[in-house]
Amino acid sequence: MRTSSFLITALFSGIFATFSAAGEYNKVLKIGDKAPSFTPLPGTDGKSHSLEEWKDKKALVIFFTCNSCPTAEDYEDRVIRFTKKYSSRSVGVVAFCVNKIADDSMEKMKEKAEKKKFPFVYLRDDSQKIAKDFGASYTPEFFLLDQDRKVVYMGAFDDKNTEAEAKVNYLELATEALLKGDKIEKAETLARGCMIRYIRKRD
Repeated sequence: MRTSSFLITALFSGIFATFSAAGEYNKVLKIGDKAPSFTPLPGTDGKSHSLEEWKDKKALVIFFTCNSCPTAEDYEDRVIRFTKKYSSRSVGVVAFCVNKIADDSMEKMKEKAEKKKFPFVYLRDDSQKIAKDFGASYTPEFFLLDQDRKVVYMGAFDDKNTEAEAKVNYLELATEALLKGDKIEKAETLARGCMIRYIRKRD
């Protein structure tokens, strides 16, 4: 009887530990986790970039996007304005594309970056490892990191895909709180957009 009780307790403890290891919506990370690092990855600017490049920034926004998602496209101007607004306040912004379809190729990424005059670095990861490490599921999906590069916010940019209808800018509120040393009231939200096109490995 004692053995059975022990096994049941151990089983539920293991299940609880599995679920508590991730966030409310993110299956990999939770708020307060150290953000995954990344080795040099190619950018649309013709250079390679690694996480160390932003080591002096007070905050860093990592987000996953692509060229082929209408929702991601709808957010481009909002992210451009955010980047320009916070660049003087020691906040870095880095975008990643991991989709492997033709519309999301490096060539197309370069065309997009040039057309929109992206003020942030736009990187490509053919291995898709960085997106998996962050537990990213959507384009766009945002992660705000503090100076210790711990995750302090993750999820959607704001509360509505249509900019005219958006009333709450989650990312901006979190960034302001972080820079002021205040508590981030809404630290995790559900990202929205197109699903990241992960390559499935067949047995």
